[in-house]
Amino acid sequence: MSPDDLWSIGDLAEQASVTVKTVRFYSDRGLLPEAARSSGGHRRYGPEALDKLRLIRSLRSLDLPVSEVGRILEREDALEDAIAGRLRELGSQLAALRWREAALHLLRDCTVEERADRLRLIGAVGTPPSTAPLARFWRFLLPARLPARLRGAIIEAAVPQPPADPTPSQVLAFARLHALTSDVRLGTDLCRPEFRCAADSYRPVVLYDGLGEAYALASADLRAQRPPQPGESLDCFVAAHAAAGGLRDSPGFRQQLSGLLVLTADPLVDRYWQLAGELTTPPSGPAEPTLGSAHDWLRAALDAQLAGAGRA
Repeated sequence: MSPDDLWSIGDLAEQASVTVKTVRFYSDRGLLPEAARSSGGHRRYGPEALDKLRLIRSLRSLDLPVSEVGRILEREDALEDAIAGRLRELGSQLAALRWREAALHLLRDCTVEERADRLRLIGAVGTPPSTAPLARFWRFLLPARLPARLRGAIIEAAVPQPPADPTPSQVLAFARLHALTSDVRLGTDLCRPEFRCAADSYRPVVLYDGLGEAYALASADLRAQRPPQPGESLDCFVAAHAAAGGLRDSPGFRQQLSGLLVLTADPLVDRYWQLAGELTTPPSGPAEPTLGSAHDWLRAALDAQLAGAGRA
């Protein structure tokens, strides 16, 4: 075909139901190359340009940036990556909108006296909410001698993620959790657990490896709504503490451990787990166990066993 038999920029714009400015925009960016130039130096396009222009408009309707569209036109396999990336972005945006909606409901439905405090709490939490203060809180609490893989696993289990579709009460729980862990004076003696003062022979790796297994077993008991009672999970819990100190499990050790757990209980950590439990409680159904609720169940099971032994 000679240049004069091809479409002008106006013809192509009319065929695609777009403006000449749109065709020129994509042409100038190399997405819609011209087939030739007329004798007067005007752009000319072949029929294939119409298909490409329609494809460009479809991709742009998905809010894909022009640079991404260019890569897709060059490589067909780039479309799958672009779709996956756009879905991730939209998921993040929708989660942020749902969070803001729940926060607005929280403010609308509270009393005038509560509003200033809730505004302060919510305003300190970004969108999407960040769990960085929560992770930093646990990095401080955990002993320095823990290997990275164990430390990472504990932090992952201890830090609840903000729900994708939160209720107003969950927004409030997370905001309070965020404030609790942001305001704590890390680096002081505040909320330092017992193991930081332990002797050199104390083996925190043994303790936390064993506690992980015990908490997993106790979580199964919690999901089954079993009352705290002796069994495999309690034996594993006690064994972890005994082995960490190079001791043996015995009735006497269990008595000592019960007292130690009372002495080392920290109100700040207890408050953390209370809020984490509120955050992980679905609108309907039982709460998902946390490390804190598993720990409390095991403590209660130990106390129940000791009380039973005392009555025997």
